[in-house]
Amino acid sequence: MDKLIPVAEAPELDEEAGKRFVEDWPEFIFHDLGVKPYRDRRVEYFRDWEFYLVSNERRLIAGCWGVPIAWDGTVADLPSGFTDSLARAVTSYEAGVVPDTFVLMAAAVRNDEQGKGYAGRVITAVRERAAEAGLARMIAPVRPTLKSRYPLTGIAEFMTWTRDDGLPLDPWLRTHVRLGAELLAPAPVSQTMTGSVADWEKWTGMVFPASGSYVIPDGLALLEIDRSADTGIYSEPNIWMRHS
Repeated sequence: MDKLIPVAEAPELDEEAGKRFVEDWPEFIFHDLGVKPYRDRRVEYFRDWEFYLVSNERRLIAGCWGVPIAWDGTVADLPSGFTDSLARAVTSYEAGVVPDTFVLMAAAVRNDEQGKGYAGRVITAVRERAAEAGLARMIAPVRPTLKSRYPLTGIAEFMTWTRDDGLPLDPWLRTHVRLGAELLAPAPVSQTMTGSVADWEKWTGMVFPASGSYVIPDGLALLEIDRSADTGIYSEPNIWMRHS
């Protein structure tokens, strides 16, 4: 039987987790400059909200983390996305604001254990932890995995796409919906990644010989390259979902 445990209870798994849980993410996702001012404080304040899913033999299966925020339950009061959730959590904590909502920021299953239902178990388990801690709601800025095939389609339109059975076309959105979540709103600029042209060529394995808009591997939207300013800017869209 697998179980969800705080990462602090299994420091021997940290090195493996650091390798396993970056395998399915594009390199550029780790270069959001807006995250950096809050990263260390997030770890200091909310270490109890980082978890591993492990087997009875303490084999690492999956992991997740999130942050608590105060949210009034309306779309208008939602953070703008991933980065803004992190900023709100940290600054609210420092201001003494009492949180009432858990934001599931990321969840990942190791490559050799995918397709076995572990993602759903992680989400369910962390939702229960949040409820036990008095956080009445759980929301998530979800990164739809299928969106990279449709980078020219706006995220607001993409979130309306469904299969014949009425479930979302995107498999990661479907996982959340099957667990009782509802789609709330698009987050067109959930994160912003900025780098030099050389940075982006390294991160994507592509060459950008001219200024313009580019489709990039694993990109959910277009990368905007400005060679005269030696910059590339990519705005990552997500979809806000709410769990009951």
